[in-house]
Parts: sequence; structure tokens; C-alpha cells
Amino acid sequence: MKIVPNKIILILAVLFLSASPLFAAPGPPPPSTPPPPPGTPLDGGIAFLALISLTYGLYKIVQLNKKKLPIE
Repeated sequence: MKIVPNKIILILAVLFLSASPLFAAPGPPPPSTPPPPPGTPLDGGIAFLALISLTYGLYKIVQLNKKKLPIE
């Protein structure tokens, strides 16, 4: 079996390129963001999400009932 030099170069390149992050110095820490003010409301569209999920659930129930009823 003949070993092709391109395969050896490719294997060495993959080994060295994958090991380079192991020797890199860590970057600076990310800037910290201030905490949100106290009393911030948690309602970020929860009512809209509940309405959409209820509508989709009713739609699926109607679809299942249409499948179960025989056509006369």
C-alpha cells in the first residue's frame, strides 16, 4: 500500500489546527450588564402566547373530530 503525501499533510494539519485552541490564552472577560431594576414585570407577551396556543389546540381538536366522524 502506497502512502500518499497529501494524506499525511492533511492528517498533520487537522491535528495541529485542532490543538491550537488548547494553547491559546483566554480572552478578556465579557463586560457585565447591570441587573434589571426591581419590580420589572414578567409579562413579555405571555398572554399572546397563551391565546395562540389555545387557538392552535382548538384547531387540532376540530381536525381530529372531523377525521373520526364518518362522512354520510
